[in-house]
Amino acid sequence: MSERRNLVSANEDLTYAREVVHLEIEALEGLLERLGEAFQRAVDAVYKCRGRVIVTGVGKAGIIGQKISATLASTGTPSHWVHAVEARHGDLGRVVSDDAALVLSNSGETEVVQLLPSLKKIGTPIIAITGHPESTLGRHSDIILDIGIVEEACPLGLAPSASTTAMLVLGDALALTVFQKRNLGREDYAFFHPGGDLGRRLILVASLMRTGEANPTAPADCTVRKALRIINDTPGSPGAVSLVDADGRLAGFFTDGDFRRLMQDGGAEVLERPVADFMTRQPKSVGLETLAAEAYRLMRQHRIDQVPVLDTEGRPAGLMDVQDWLDVEQGW
Repeated sequence: MSERRNLVSANEDLTYAREVVHLEIEALEGLLERLGEAFQRAVDAVYKCRGRVIVTGVGKAGIIGQKISATLASTGTPSHWVHAVEARHGDLGRVVSDDAALVLSNSGETEVVQLLPSLKKIGTPIIAITGHPESTLGRHSDIILDIGIVEEACPLGLAPSASTTAMLVLGDALALTVFQKRNLGREDYAFFHPGGDLGRRLILVASLMRTGEANPTAPADCTVRKALRIINDTPGSPGAVSLVDADGRLAGFFTDGDFRRLMQDGGAEVLERPVADFMTRQPKSVGLETLAAEAYRLMRQHRIDQVPVLDTEGRPAGLMDVQDWLDVEQGW
């Protein structure tokens, strides 16, 4: 009997859990119908903002606001989170007229409304995310992003749940639409995410490669001796040299390992022979836009320690060493 009661209880729990998910999906579907002129105005306001987007709220809406602020900042829109209560005790000094205020409150009647006179005095445009456009917040905002009257998934209909989900998704839509409008690329995104696995996966070879004096190159018709001297005299001891033709394009690659294998088969006389006789022709290489992680996988796959980095004309723009990637993984 006890097992049967547990089974019935589990079934009831799953039924209710599905109802929660269903209600939150309904809230999101309602957003699709409300995305229109007001949302476009909000996108334009954030895109043109010369200062920072100041996000504020209290309670659960405030927590959602923190996430939206973080998403804005990580996608190229400078943003600060300011707690609505703390703002009234000095943090309002963070706000200037060039900023834009994104204010979250489902009811539009929480403590955030006490900030409105100050924001108006500063001259900061106010964008509201609320479910009640007729509220105090709605009436005093420049732009209203209406999430609609949302039925909370809470059994009592009180705890913010579906409403905060709608706020979060609407905030994501705003931040990511502005991100898309800025036309930023992977390198820009990586700049805002230098730490952790995400940052490592987005770093381009161009950000890590050795350039200038640290990128050894030599004419393909030079001797082995000269090629070795260039390798040894290069800062950072890369252990390899890119060999170029008369037009400066990559013709081959020669490494310390190539030389060691060469000395096993021959004598010192090979030092005076053209390095072109021993270089690797058509070596593995990567482009400037290659992800550093991809370059590292290439080196591991082919058991090599360096790859030349080529520009669009096939000229060596840099050198990627396996140690450069390992330094990134270890946090420099």
